[in-house]
Amino acid sequence: MRTSAPCILTVALEDYYHNFERVIQRAHWPRFETRVEQSTLRALDLLDEFGIRATFFTLGWIANTMPEVLAEVARRGHEIASKGYNQRSLRELSASEFRDDLARSRDAIERASGQRVLGYRAPGWLTATDLWALEVLANEGYLYDSSVKPIFLSPRPELAHRFAHRRQLGDRTLWEFPISTVGIGRALLPVGAANYFRQLPQPVVARAVAHWHDRYPGAPFTMYFHTWELDPGQPQITAAPLLNRVRKYRNLDRVPAILAHYFSRYSFSGIRDYLGVAATAPVAPEDELTRWAPRHDDRDERRLPIALAPAARGAPQRITLAVPCYNEEHSLPYLANTLKDVERLLAARYELEYVFVDDCSVDGTWSLLHHLFGENPRCRLLRHDVNRGVAASISMGIRSAKTDVVCSIDCDCTYDPHDLARMVPLMTDGVDLVTASPYHPDGRVHNVPRWRVSLSKTLSRMYRVVLRQPLHTYTSCFRVYRRSSVVRIEPTRGGFLGIAELIGELALSGAVIVECPATLEVRVLGHSKMKVLRTIVGHLGLIASFARKRVAIWARPVPARGPLAPGPGAGAADARDDQGHEPHV
Repeated sequence: MRTSAPCILTVALEDYYHNFERVIQRAHWPRFETRVEQSTLRALDLLDEFGIRATFFTLGWIANTMPEVLAEVARRGHEIASKGYNQRSLRELSASEFRDDLARSRDAIERASGQRVLGYRAPGWLTATDLWALEVLANEGYLYDSSVKPIFLSPRPELAHRFAHRRQLGDRTLWEFPISTVGIGRALLPVGAANYFRQLPQPVVARAVAHWHDRYPGAPFTMYFHTWELDPGQPQITAAPLLNRVRKYRNLDRVPAILAHYFSRYSFSGIRDYLGVAATAPVAPEDELTRWAPRHDDRDERRLPIALAPAARGAPQRITLAVPCYNEEHSLPYLANTLKDVERLLAARYELEYVFVDDCSVDGTWSLLHHLFGENPRCRLLRHDVNRGVAASISMGIRSAKTDVVCSIDCDCTYDPHDLARMVPLMTDGVDLVTASPYHPDGRVHNVPRWRVSLSKTLSRMYRVVLRQPLHTYTSCFRVYRRSSVVRIEPTRGGFLGIAELIGELALSGAVIVECPATLEVRVLGHSKMKVLRTIVGHLGLIASFARKRVAIWARPVPARGPLAPGPGAGAADARDDQGHEPHV
């Protein structure tokens, strides 16, 4: 039986990738598989089961990109409030920028929900240095804020600030609804925060909540959870620090039962209902609400140094993207969304074809490839019957391509495929390979562990000395190949070594290799397949092999340009490939 003690329930309506600003750029949000709709429906069904109406704090970005989600929340009788437009922290904003963010978010949410936005919650909880934002909220006509969460081991604030209260801000007032806390000695523990429900033993939290109601019977207990906490099958952001991953993913499967425990014992309402404010439609007329309509810069639009003008003559040039895949079930939706945008970017000059090579994955990669790309007539799906490594997969893609320009890209998008707009135009007559280079003076590395960068740079310097090629990077999988120049090279080294072997053989043959500065980012989804110690030993052996070959031809000058000479029988093999016959795998 429920108690009659007042309780306030708020829900953060977010997707699983929205809280990783250190490793995920906001411009990359559209690339992720969207799961917010299904997690929100789970939350709504759970609230319906217990007859609870809550306050949902959400982003203007979600309102603009998925308005149907907010419309369903409103249809089921819940309040919708603002969490800013796209998770920009107050520490990133000036007062005027904060005002613009509030207006943009409010208008997007009101347009999607048909409700007047009354409340706000900051993407990062307020600290003493952020209290200026409350005055801005009051001046912008907000009724309440719920951005205060006293944290563990923080000094105890004034008791009045632990409970729902009104703040006087000049000639205006603003309600504040802090997340509920209990005292442990001189510290405060936020027992109304969803993460603490998951991390701490359930009996401990349940006793703390009961203690709140016994100790403060007139003060509303304020708690919250996130919609993504009802999605235990969400892809994990493996690039996040370990502590963040523990906080994010631990005990997600227990959340429905934990919430049901409290929903069955306490009477919850949203903030609007607690204040006794009737739901109202937006006060601004419709034409006013469109001033913050989705803008062009909400997309991941690249401002590239090379503008892609339409092809000078005839149809766009056909090029092939070869994509090696091994246990990439979680990365493929991200890749699929990214490639849609790449196609739009390159459409004026290039027509893309694809060869996906599944390197004998043991997860759901093969079936997901068919689901995402199987119906596309420009996609070919190949599969190795044994695991042969990334270099063998790229070689298979090159041999299977029907175009002379073949681009190899990483399935996990650690190199952004949008950079093909700068790389492909460098494949001019006489060039055999264009390779991406994060270690070029104009390249960048973002969030990759320093030890891996140092290791890769050291190996690249060693290759540079031995091969006498002025390149800064020899280990990148992100390249543009001239098929006729490389189709006869079959790497003998497995895994990532074959990538360096391929460029090394080209260099020794006198091929022309062009380097393009690029950005290397940490892998966001899934796990790296590289075995570090084995890879180091393998690279040292490959460098020694190249050194022996270099000594053998030391007396001969290195040709300035030109592809590899055809090998015995190569013409017949090429003829078979160009007829489109499937290679033996």
